[in-house]
Amino acid sequence: MFGYYLHLAIRSLRRAPILTVLMIAAIGLGIGGSMTVLTVFRAMSGDPIPHKSSQLFVPEIDPWGHGHGFGNNPPDQLTYLDVEQLLRNHIAQQQTAMYGVGFSVIPQDTLQPAFDVEGRAANTDFFSMFAVPFRYGAPWTAADDQRGANVIVISHKLNDRLFKGADSVGRTIDLDNHEYQIVGVLDDWQPIPLFYAVADGRAFEETEDVFLPFTRAIASHVPWQSINCNKTPGSSWEAHMQSDCVWLDFWVELPTTADVQRYRRFLYDYAEAQQRSGRFQNAPNNRLYNVRQWLAAEHVVPDKATIMLLVSFGLLVVCLLNATALLLAKFMRRAGEFGVRRALGGSRRAIYSQCLVETAVIGIAGSLLGLVFTWVGLVGLRAVLPMQIAPLAHLDWADVGTAIVLALLATVVAGLYPAWRAAQVQPAWQLKVN
Repeated sequence: MFGYYLHLAIRSLRRAPILTVLMIAAIGLGIGGSMTVLTVFRAMSGDPIPHKSSQLFVPEIDPWGHGHGFGNNPPDQLTYLDVEQLLRNHIAQQQTAMYGVGFSVIPQDTLQPAFDVEGRAANTDFFSMFAVPFRYGAPWTAADDQRGANVIVISHKLNDRLFKGADSVGRTIDLDNHEYQIVGVLDDWQPIPLFYAVADGRAFEETEDVFLPFTRAIASHVPWQSINCNKTPGSSWEAHMQSDCVWLDFWVELPTTADVQRYRRFLYDYAEAQQRSGRFQNAPNNRLYNVRQWLAAEHVVPDKATIMLLVSFGLLVVCLLNATALLLAKFMRRAGEFGVRRALGGSRRAIYSQCLVETAVIGIAGSLLGLVFTWVGLVGLRAVLPMQIAPLAHLDWADVGTAIVLALLATVVAGLYPAWRAAQVQPAWQLKVN
């Protein structure tokens, strides 16, 4: 019977081409608008490391007290004094301190000009905690961390640029006139958002090109890219190290609930000890966020994006209401046809099924048009979005499937009432009128 209903649906749609085009356009416009915004929103708000996001945590410790621009929340980064203590206690299974750095790469080929790269100073646990893949080599060792070795891990993009993609492990790279030995080359790795660098304002930027030991960066006085102070420290490096300026990120891996509870207790005890010593003026004010909580706390998805998503689905609802009205008008114009079919023995269920099949055909055509509108919308968004977010405006197979399913469901829902009205046609009354 489905084939028969499909044949009737196509014939019916061809008999009223203008009305058919209007219904398909209404569905396509609604799907295109909502999917354009949903595609970008989904990429921005996705889980960047789903298999471990509930095990990775950011501790926050408030060294300042209230009234310093963070409300009741602690600063979103830590002081060097606190990080030093957290590293020394090593309560977590794995942990890494880190901060963003920048370097000028001086190629060995003197004909090539120097160029700038983004980098990150971190501990070796960074790579295993965040499941970072390697194309060549491996991370530096814990012993390298302890002695502040001149070693480095580079991205495959930088490796392609400097060494034409060859295995560069064991070779050296010149960063700001300092030689570092390459121990590893990353494979493709681009978490979206870049969750560990959110506090540095790099949530939607590319993964860094160079990674070096945190201890090496500190010993070499590699400058930070951002710092936040509640009062001006001295001008020297040591003065900053001993100050309450916040500029370091810190992540820990806590696989079990018991580990999380123990770490919370440790943070409280630590902050309480700092208060007793006179360094902290206020009662302990700590936080411990997992990845999803951290992204929410840092408002990685702007409020404007949420508003745009609601507006886009409002447009979809308006388009569906228009499609419902057009379907109702179309089916009511065919009341005479339905009356004859009922008089010849057709059931209400058969009329209802026929109308729903016709609605589904409109939904399929509307979804295809909606994909075209979505593609056009994403092209337009890429032209106006900030450079960091623009790459997120693209369609993948998941988006295509979502658009088709959403269009079919939305259209069928829109056609339920018109189809029901069509099935209620009284054959005797229609035959008398005609």
